[in-house]
Amino acid sequence: MLIVTNYKEMPLRWRAANGVVGRTIVARSLEDFKEEGEAKDAVFLVNCDPDLTMKLALARLTLPGYRRPLIASDLVLRRPGSGLKAKLIFAAKRFLLSRADLYLNLFKDTTGLTEAYGIPAARCAYIPFKVNLDPGAVATVEKREDYVLCFGRSLRDFDTFFAAMERLPYPGAIAAVKPSDLIGHGARFSRSLDQLPPNVAQLPDDGSAQAQLRMLAGAKLVVIPVLKTSIVASGISTALNAMAVGKCVIGSEGPGMSDIFTEEALIVPPEDPEALTAMIDSAWRDDLLRVRTARAGRRLAVSLGGEAELIQRIIDKVAQAYG
Repeated sequence: MLIVTNYKEMPLRWRAANGVVGRTIVARSLEDFKEEGEAKDAVFLVNCDPDLTMKLALARLTLPGYRRPLIASDLVLRRPGSGLKAKLIFAAKRFLLSRADLYLNLFKDTTGLTEAYGIPAARCAYIPFKVNLDPGAVATVEKREDYVLCFGRSLRDFDTFFAAMERLPYPGAIAAVKPSDLIGHGARFSRSLDQLPPNVAQLPDDGSAQAQLRMLAGAKLVVIPVLKTSIVASGISTALNAMAVGKCVIGSEGPGMSDIFTEEALIVPPEDPEALTAMIDSAWRDDLLRVRTARAGRRLAVSLGGEAELIQRIIDKVAQAYG
């Protein structure tokens, strides 16, 4: 079996859990997919690239040489924007993005994916994600419990976090950011920086994994408020990283949170300041709840491993479907 993919980290030769053996060829262009996909046992795997997925879907419809199974992995998709132009663009994207044969998602709840893109649950499979921090650095970093940290960018609901922290006496923190930089991530950050709650600090952030680890290590709680419009696992990387560091995670109900975590995270309704306030207050004061949740989260995060383990899970699912 041959996997033709843009995922550069995949091993050149592999063995799946079901015994299927195969190889990988990395494709850097649409023409590469065509050339390498001539093998009869080839499948196309696109990782984290909606644009490439659309190009291959269109090529399969209109050009010879591209008619191989198309697998889309970890696509970050959003609901359509408002306005006629946005809706017309979305209609074209929907037509192409819904044409893959298999979708490997980092979440189980595909309701939003079906509603927005017409992708049926039958063509979806759940792949548990990975920790994106170095295990050695996690093991040696100094851990404290200084603040309630709201971290991440993708579809983050900073407004609800700020509204909750205004009602609480505890110190809070966010990574230093320009609100305008969050627009492309779909986050909601309506305040100017001089209007932040007085108990919410901005922590230095150069965008590195080391900076993220430092901020997570200093947190007593890690809050991941995600907008209710999210249809994918918008906070999964932050959640698993925080869990790996041994922190109690509070997250918004939705894909990639309430559908995959039970005792590993504390779940609140999205865009609900009152519910978030109550959960932060409870977890801050209740040592047993906080520690129990953090320990369960860490057990799960450690069990999932890193990139090598994630890639093996992808290979296993592809081989199961097409091997």
